Amino acid sequence: MTHAFKSIQQGLTEAIAHAKTKDTETTGVKLYQPHAVNVLDLRERLNMTQEQFAAQFGFSVATLRHWERGDRSPSGASLVLLTVIDRNPTAVMQALQ
Repeated sequence: MTHAFKSIQQGLTEAIAHAKTKDTETTGVKLYQPHAVNVLDLRERLNMTQEQFAAQFGFSVATLRHWERGDRSPSGASLVLLTVIDRNPTAVMQALQ
């Protein structure tokens, strides 16, 4: 086996072990679970059209529509960004200028 393979194998083994461990005391890592964001309410609170909201924050209009209709739910980085927008939209707008 090559050094690169052994390194990748070790990383995967550690990742699997970490994923199986739910005890934060053991791992020292706290898993962040963002809360669900009602995208329609958020957009309306910001008084933006779908096109404005999508353009301002870098989402496609189609994705935004799916979230608002409930066909899909935001996840991963999108959910984290929406959570930050929900809590402090001005800071996100300033950061994206």
